[in-house]
Amino acid sequence: MLSNYCASLTNYKRLKTRTVNVGSITIGGDAPIVVQTMTTTDTMDTEATVAQCIRCIEAGAQMVRITAPSKKEAENLRAIKDILRQKGYNTPLIADIHFTPNAAEIAAGIVEKVRINPGNYVDKKKFDVLEYTDEAYAAEVQRIQERFTPLVKICKANGTAMRIGTNHGSLSDRIMSRYGDTAIGMVESAMEFLRIARSHDFHEIVLSMKSSNPQVMVQAYRLLVQKMQEEFGECYPLHLGVTEAGDGEDGRIKSAMGIGTLLEDGIGDTIRVSLTEDPELEIPVCKAIIKKYTLLPDASNASLPPIQKLFYSPYQYKRRSTHPVSIIGGNQVPVVITDVSKNPSLSHALFESIGYQYQSESDKWMISDLAPDFIYTKNKVAPFELPGTLKTIVDAPFWNTDQKHVHPLFSVAEFIKTSHHHPVLNFVMIDCYSTNQAMDWEQIAKIGQNKTVVFCLYTTQTMAMAAMRIVFNALLEKNILTPCVIIADSGASRKDEHLANFAVQAGALLLDGFGDGLSLGLSEQAYLELENYTTETDQGRTYQSASSTEAFLNNTAFSILQASRTRISKTEYISCPSCGRTLFDLQETTAKIRAVTNHLKGVKIAIMGCIVNGPGEMADADFGYVGSGIDKISLYKNKDVVRKNIASKDAVDELIALLKEHGAWVDPH
Repeated sequence: MLSNYCASLTNYKRLKTRTVNVGSITIGGDAPIVVQTMTTTDTMDTEATVAQCIRCIEAGAQMVRITAPSKKEAENLRAIKDILRQKGYNTPLIADIHFTPNAAEIAAGIVEKVRINPGNYVDKKKFDVLEYTDEAYAAEVQRIQERFTPLVKICKANGTAMRIGTNHGSLSDRIMSRYGDTAIGMVESAMEFLRIARSHDFHEIVLSMKSSNPQVMVQAYRLLVQKMQEEFGECYPLHLGVTEAGDGEDGRIKSAMGIGTLLEDGIGDTIRVSLTEDPELEIPVCKAIIKKYTLLPDASNASLPPIQKLFYSPYQYKRRSTHPVSIIGGNQVPVVITDVSKNPSLSHALFESIGYQYQSESDKWMISDLAPDFIYTKNKVAPFELPGTLKTIVDAPFWNTDQKHVHPLFSVAEFIKTSHHHPVLNFVMIDCYSTNQAMDWEQIAKIGQNKTVVFCLYTTQTMAMAAMRIVFNALLEKNILTPCVIIADSGASRKDEHLANFAVQAGALLLDGFGDGLSLGLSEQAYLELENYTTETDQGRTYQSASSTEAFLNNTAFSILQASRTRISKTEYISCPSCGRTLFDLQETTAKIRAVTNHLKGVKIAIMGCIVNGPGEMADADFGYVGSGIDKISLYKNKDVVRKNIASKDAVDELIALLKEHGAWVDPH
């Protein structure tokens, strides 16, 4: 049975949601996607908060969220709002509430929208495993209704909107005990509050399902849409975001992957990118992610064949089964193929930029964890011997049988026409509806019977992911087990846009279990522009740029695989974006921790500004560094605190000691 979580799986069509008014802004319905951010200043520092709000608004934020951890901060929202209005800024403000219903009730009479977290608004999280009878569980829900109803009535009386914002890491002990650490638990946590609001005929509600893991986040939103459709016959607007995405290119990729996957399905009415950077720097990233969708009319890709039946679950991750071909497919991690075909010189410097460093003294290669498995050269072969782990791919007309470590890339017609094949591994390009013509599945199935073949899927369709999804679904339907490499291309003009394009097209497929390899490419113009763009600044932020365009493509591919949790090749940081609750300099501390731990492949480290974004929000991190007081840090192993109230100046050294104690530390090279 075809899923009902989105309006269309092939043609771009926004999910129709109720409209919600937040001050002068409309969310949902036919309204454009709204961009927002959140301040990082102390809410009691009125001047600093106003100044940061203005910077965010002038960068393009259409709504600004401000934390209100207690009644005094909630009351100070009036002063902040009054000054902004006096200065001519009428952008709606949102109060961010955790743990304190009293603060929410005050804020609801001041600002245009209040965000609550159902995991900690009434319930508590102590990581206790509790057993509930149905009667006891119902009694707890009744307690929520009694405590939540006053806020609903205040919002209704004042015309204040509300976001019911579930976070994966802060599900209550009650929800965890019944549903576990699952996407459906996230959905039910929000639905309890939504049912109460609806019982009072209050509908000015937006919902969110945030997680630091894009896979969990995507599944939760899809389930929420399905649940609202089934129970209410309608959907409320959805605010999209990947929480604690981190900073730099990794943070941008993780955010674009989660948000973009849902936008591809027409899901999402407002977005925020949570970066551990100044909040105004989030806005260009938001704009890069939504750019394509603001230009697309409904029913884009209308010529594509509809998907009549899904042969995979969009709510549970399961990797597509394939047979292995050499190092591709089966249970092996996805490979990375780096396109070096546009570079005029296959030099040692080029290879060094993508992770292969030649040591002339010893005549050996040093290979990094971010070194690709293959390079695509089109028609060239390196003028020197490559390391044995690296294979070359060339277009079939330029391949000969003497080149054992070089593999041919065929079109479908070329492969069928010749028996001149590599004995172990051949790549065959499959065009996913670029010309809007029907695909010859009989021919594709015949080629797939050859156990040396790997398909390379590409398309020039604007909605590239949707076109490739049709093909992957058909491969499942026809039980064709040939491994597939995803080829994602970008013709954008900005690095943020390239990152968004690649993360959305490839990441969305990987999150659904598709893809045994990844290769990223640029148009000729984009390649030339990026070659001169290696030390750029973007909106005031200097990128830690790759030394070549090929390095950018290679590193981005590994980052996409890491964000989708399909190939872990480096340290992962789960870092909150900072706010007025933060108890130390989050950006500076994150940089310090990165500097000493970024060689720890596969270790997940959470860096959280306060207890709100503490053990719960760390989700599945291995180690946590959490603010517990002014210049005080507590360290966690998984979700258990192991060292409390360490002075900030000593905390990084203590974190290293903790990593060593648990066997997670290796000395850097």
